[in-house]
Amino acid sequence: MPDLLAFLGDPTVLIVGAGAVLLGGVAGGLGAFAVLRRQSLLGDAMAHAALPGVVVGYLVSGERSAGPILAGALVSGLAAGLAALHLSRLPRIKSDAALGVSLSLGFALGVVLLTRVQGSAGGHQAGLEAYLFGQAAATLRGDLLWLAGAVVLCTATMVVAWRPAKLTTFDREYAAASQVRVRLVDALLTGVLALTIVLGLRMVGVVLMAALVVAPAVAARQWSSSLLGMVLGGAAIGAGSALSGALISASAPGLATGPLIVVVASAVAGVALLTSRRESQRA
Repeated sequence: MPDLLAFLGDPTVLIVGAGAVLLGGVAGGLGAFAVLRRQSLLGDAMAHAALPGVVVGYLVSGERSAGPILAGALVSGLAAGLAALHLSRLPRIKSDAALGVSLSLGFALGVVLLTRVQGSAGGHQAGLEAYLFGQAAATLRGDLLWLAGAVVLCTATMVVAWRPAKLTTFDREYAAASQVRVRLVDALLTGVLALTIVLGLRMVGVVLMAALVVAPAVAARQWSSSLLGMVLGGAAIGAGSALSGALISASAPGLATGPLIVVVASAVAGVALLTSRRESQRA
């Protein structure tokens, strides 16, 4: 028991655990809209497209400063998300194709810039590769303030825009006929999702961040028949999965936190799919 108390009282464990809960909760809640809108790849596209912004932020600031790096990631990720949404509205381009192009192009550009920076003098010491798979142990108290602010902002956005977001999610034609500004709602949801993804890059990384958005929402979809239930369920599953992955990683040195969080969230989604009786009840 003393060892357990000492482990749970470790400042690093507390900071990483708190950050994981905040990140998993907001990502899982917002993921409900992405899954129901059949835009699960949108989070993946923005996460991968954030990589060039990370590198450009480093080049502009000249140092590995979180502010410029995350600002660059937000700009490039959001630009990729909005571009994908615009392309998907064109008559000859389907949404999955538009998202795939944005994902591949953004990540390819990021890898090119990353290898260029690492090949320059002193570039190999920049540590930018940590943004590929995350480095949760580097989470600081200041990062918790940013994550908490994102949670407040995203929650406030969903509360204020709940009705138009719900209408555009289930019936875009009716929403447009009801004078709902559909494109504005799309941009708003894309913006808060991009912010969440960018803040999660340090902990989970660009490669796996999308899974933390989608997996909890998929699990909640199996156990809930309402949008509110899915949002709250996704937030709870995301927070629980992130905390579990962080604690497992902290108790077993050498295991990366980001991948473990995704493994736990995916396992919960798998259990949900196996235990759900939604289809049998419909039959």
